[in-house]
Amino acid sequence: MKKRVAVFGIFDGVHEGHRALFVQAREHGEELIAIVGRDKVCEELKHKTPRHTETERVKLVQAEPLVDRAVLGDKYISTYEVLRAWSPRVVCLGYDQQALSDDLSAWLKKNSLDIQLVTAKPFKPEIYQNSLIQRG
Repeated sequence: MKKRVAVFGIFDGVHEGHRALFVQAREHGEELIAIVGRDKVCEELKHKTPRHTETERVKLVQAEPLVDRAVLGDKYISTYEVLRAWSPRVVCLGYDQQALSDDLSAWLKKNSLDIQLVTAKPFKPEIYQNSLIQRG
């Protein structure tokens, strides 16, 4: 069985920073699952509506050559049922996902799951950060 690695993100328009995350994630496994945040979750976490719908964002991410499968994330924050469904051995988080890292670490410990968490290095964050791109 291939070693599966997962990434989380809203992916509201895939940019080079996301692609750098995909490259780094692939260094930790042979199969990459991109977990795309739902519209409702984005609104709760970021207090704004994504430019693209969750369905459009899944399609955009699925079209990326390094992504084996793009799937919608959970309907509710901090449930992580998507991890139970896809059973990755590694989750590669973006450099700017510290709150997610803390929450996910606590959830993994509470549920006694052996999933390795790694953090990707930033790729030109002064350019490739959605909040900056959208202001552009």
